Amino acid sequence: MKWLMRKCTQCSRYTLKSICPNCGASTRIPHPAKFSPDDKYAKYRVKASELASTTETIAESVSD
Repeated sequence: MKWLMRKCTQCSRYTLKSICPNCGASTRIPHPAKFSPDDKYAKYRVKASELASTTETIAESVSD
């Protein structure tokens, strides 16, 4: 199934196009990914999320 609705990353308007006709920014699919209890890659996404939050925390402490 292909998602048709897209959301602008800049002005948050909905459109069917890959480029926002209002502001010219790129759009993304606003729907979450499908959930599967047999998700083989969940542990990798959790690790990546933890790593990203740790990196943001370090970057904030360095800039202060």
